[in-house]
Amino acid sequence: MRWLVLLMALLVAAIPTQSAQASEQAVAIDYLYGEDDLTGVRLGYRPFTTRISTFDWLGDLDVYWEVSVNFWEYGPHSKHDTNYAIAISPVFTKQFDTLYGKYPLKWEFGIGVSLVDDTRFAGKDIGSHYQFEDRLGLVLDFGDNLNKSLAVRYMHYSNGGLNDHNPGLDFLNMSYAYHF
Repeated sequence: MRWLVLLMALLVAAIPTQSAQASEQAVAIDYLYGEDDLTGVRLGYRPFTTRISTFDWLGDLDVYWEVSVNFWEYGPHSKHDTNYAIAISPVFTKQFDTLYGKYPLKWEFGIGVSLVDDTRFAGKDIGSHYQFEDRLGLVLDFGDNLNKSLAVRYMHYSNGGLNDHNPGLDFLNMSYAYHF
């Protein structure tokens, strides 16, 4: 099922239409907090955002691609475990409201793929180096040119059943992005 959703997301994001337009790049830094005091930092780069207006019933939908590096840490400082992952995700955003008549408030959803360095991390056997990176969040754009954003999101990493061991890793995520 996840493969089908991922494939559909990739196909929709790649559809060349006359109503699609590319815009600025962005960089992001995230703080992640997971179960059992699992913490992390995530650095992301978004090479472009595309607006898709193909679906009349949906309205304008923005899609950005994000390449990221994740650094995770678990346990007390005297006996801690570290891990890192690289990921690529198409992320769909849709504005649903405006704060103070100026600042767009959006939801976001994405399913990407990641490569994790160590399959044994945080006391778990996560089963595979290959993991899905799922996200669901709220984004607020702000700044004089709306070139900054804050996001709160839930992120989940799991191998989607590609391996018998699939406990997954869950994070709450706070993100700051700068668009240029």
